[in-house]
Amino acid sequence: MSISHGDVAPNFDLKDQNGKKHDIADYRGKWLFLYFYPKDDSPGCTIEACSVRDSLSKFKKYDCAVLGVSIDTEKNHVKFIKKFALPFALLADDKRELVKKYEVWGEKEFMGRVYMGTRRTSFLIDPEGKIRKIYTDV
Repeated sequence: MSISHGDVAPNFDLKDQNGKKHDIADYRGKWLFLYFYPKDDSPGCTIEACSVRDSLSKFKKYDCAVLGVSIDTEKNHVKFIKKFALPFALLADDKRELVKKYEVWGEKEFMGRVYMGTRRTSFLIDPEGKIRKIYTDV
């Protein structure tokens, strides 16, 4: 199965950095920018998170919520958010359920080493819960 434009976005029920549960149903009626990233406080992920942070006014202009997702723990998310003043929730997918549902978990290669990890991918989900855009070249 492959997720594509127009599909209903897979459901999620994950906790954020404060232990608050988030479900996709919480975002019905508004746009949602759901971005997956490999690791808290790594160079590329920090650039991405700060870029999203710095663009937040553009998201708010369209009543678009923002959620980041990684396989890091809630505790790691707290440190990352504090260090870079991130004003949005980061969901802890430490059981790797959501990265698999959204098909962003898979083989990666870095400096000749092949390993399993999260592929940096973002999804724009419309108010009806359908995927309107998939960003793979983040």
